[in-house]
Amino acid sequence: MSYTLHPLKKQRLQRSELAVPGSNPSMIDKAADSAADYIFFDLEDAVAPPDKIKARANIIQALNDIDWKAKGKTISIRINGLDTHYMYRDVVEVLEQAGSHVDTILVPKVGVPADLYTVETMISQIEEACALPHRIGLEALIETALGMANVEAIAAAPGRLEALHFGVADYAASNRARTVVIGGLNPDYPGDQWHFALSRMTVACRAYGLRAIDGPFGDFSDPDGYILSAKRAAALGIEGKWAIHPSQIALANDVFSPPEAEVTRARRILEELKKAEAQGKGAASLDGKMIDAASERMANNVITVADAIAAQHG
Repeated sequence: MSYTLHPLKKQRLQRSELAVPGSNPSMIDKAADSAADYIFFDLEDAVAPPDKIKARANIIQALNDIDWKAKGKTISIRINGLDTHYMYRDVVEVLEQAGSHVDTILVPKVGVPADLYTVETMISQIEEACALPHRIGLEALIETALGMANVEAIAAAPGRLEALHFGVADYAASNRARTVVIGGLNPDYPGDQWHFALSRMTVACRAYGLRAIDGPFGDFSDPDGYILSAKRAAALGIEGKWAIHPSQIALANDVFSPPEAEVTRARRILEELKKAEAQGKGAASLDGKMIDAASERMANNVITVADAIAAQHG
């Protein structure tokens, strides 16, 4: 193991992340009673320019009126891009008026580490000026060719960054990919055309102690397609996925929750290795298969997720 290690910056349960347009108050109310672990209120792509200011006010009101923590929700705000004139008011107004209810800010289309520094500076000043009770985290959307080209440097950025998200639609557009679907497979491509990007982002996350989250699957009438997409992401080490429709929440929660049999086996692995250690052995066998220190690390990953689910949802 390298002497240089970057432990996980912040553990949060993020199996399902419900996208909620700030311009739709009825969706905001329904989100509070959903089964989503995480909710991000959107001020960016899902909100038309004429509705941006009203959407901001809707979100502020909902954050103050609803006890999101009592409902087991982690709250994020997707602000508008740094190349727009909406971004600074998003950060200032939401955090000054409702910052005590915000857990993270999701920054879209991050291309270079300095993009995060810009937002971080604003958050730091508002936290101090308003005496906010907790430290607000940052999450970055990797959804451009520039962002993916710099993903390792972005992941290594010091400060508040907790997670990277893969924004497949804008990423496809940025790369001029031959597709018009969001997150689905292209029948002209021999495999999963998003595999490399997802894998590269995930490796960057794990190298620098960040959570790795997959983005949207656009066809909410295709649950089987969503499940396959989520399973491919989970196999790479991603720990959650967006839900752009309430019907996708349960699918994400199921895919990214370790099955009971898997949790049981993980606990047995730890038990057997503890017995082996007491006997001066570095490895053991379980059900006819060798287990060792690497098995212990994998088992601990499973148990960490299982314990987080139990703690948040009972």
